[in-house]
Amino acid sequence: MKTPVYATQYDKMTRQGIPSLILELGLPTTISMLVTNLYNLVDTWFVGRISTSASGATGVVFGLMAILQAAGFMFGHGAGSHISRLLGAKHVGRARQFASTSFFAALAAGILIGGVGLACLTPLCRLLGSTDTILPYARVYATCILLAAPAMVTSCVMNNILRYEGRAALAMVGLVSGGVLNIFGDALFMMGFHMGIAGAGLATMLSQYISAAILFFMFHLGKTQTCFSPRYIPLRPLPAAELAPDDGPVPAGAGALGAMLGRIVVAGLPSLCRQGLGSISTMLLNGQAKLFGDAAIAAMSIVNRVCNFLFCVGLGIGQGFQPVSGFNYGAKLYSRVRSGFFFTIGFGTVVISTFAAFGAAFAATVARVMRDDPAVIAIAVPAMRAQCGALLFMPLSVCSTMLFQSIGLSGRATLLSTMRSGACFIPLLLILSKLWGLPGIMYAQPLADVLAGVVSVPFLLHFFHHLPKDDTEAA
Repeated sequence: MKTPVYATQYDKMTRQGIPSLILELGLPTTISMLVTNLYNLVDTWFVGRISTSASGATGVVFGLMAILQAAGFMFGHGAGSHISRLLGAKHVGRARQFASTSFFAALAAGILIGGVGLACLTPLCRLLGSTDTILPYARVYATCILLAAPAMVTSCVMNNILRYEGRAALAMVGLVSGGVLNIFGDALFMMGFHMGIAGAGLATMLSQYISAAILFFMFHLGKTQTCFSPRYIPLRPLPAAELAPDDGPVPAGAGALGAMLGRIVVAGLPSLCRQGLGSISTMLLNGQAKLFGDAAIAAMSIVNRVCNFLFCVGLGIGQGFQPVSGFNYGAKLYSRVRSGFFFTIGFGTVVISTFAAFGAAFAATVARVMRDDPAVIAIAVPAMRAQCGALLFMPLSVCSTMLFQSIGLSGRATLLSTMRSGACFIPLLLILSKLWGLPGIMYAQPLADVLAGVVSVPFLLHFFHHLPKDDTEAA
């Protein structure tokens, strides 16, 4: 008799060795993030061939993409946090309801954001930090991103649910396919058809829809425990045949739907804050940088994209820890949660230190490749080196947020998620730019990264001091 998918996956998530399990789940996520950030860098490189103003437009629209990712990660992490714990407790029917509810809510959010953004395109681009010279390029690029909004938001949801199920390899296939298509699309539309920045936007839009279609298909291969269907939206009871053994009560009705959406939003609030504040901080950064010209906006755009590319290596390993944490917390195997966290912090710090060292050493070369403009390079190089140094503190702050979010302590996770791009960065940016001018803009983010890491320490000490022992029966 064939072993059910949920039984096989439960055994893997609760018994496989922690280091090998986290690496197995983290490696596909790391590859996915590397490819995703690589095509962002490729976009920046291709657009940088046009002009400094066009290069600045990618930094402006980066704030818009952060808004879409904020919505996607809120629904994806919010549902995924519940899904991993429900699967750990063997409540598969309820997990399917969370998956479908989050998917269709994200689809509606993507359509809404795209429609409103297109209706208010010029004011939106100015709000994001466009100067008069950047605005024409930003309008074209933002139009394509807004048309791709439904695909971008739902892709975030599907990617995260696959990860929280422990199926990171399936998520990797969808994201890597989209990233590779985007890179080839940039070359085709910009160099082959000479479409300029419109070609970069078109390549991004098409690749996002293809990636979303591939991710959606992954949920219908029979290898996942969840899928997306209106019948799983909790408006009526699920048939007994669609429930797995050990399922708890599966409520239905408008009240159940509202309660489920509320729980998704609360659990996803740390991701919304992190990504949303990332968008706000990008707007403020561009607003301060434009006082020093298009070269400053272009330089900080390059720095942000390069450092995001470097950090995604450590972040990918951390995201391999999230499903392990949530699943084993739901199964009451708390020692595995503890072991997983400390392995992730140690391994992530070693890996990101190596990449940060290379980033700092070759900062001038990277900046020159992105935009061979002496004014841009003069700003980008010291800012990039400072931010590479501060990357060493980011595994601590990010993994702390991931831990608390994955086990349902959304209050602590939300507070910590506001630190890097909000509570620490925004005051530093505004104060240092007034006191120090352009250098204050360049070094605000590195200082915020250091402070965010330090703030997370007391929360971790308190949590691990009070973490219970393993449930005897579960162990």
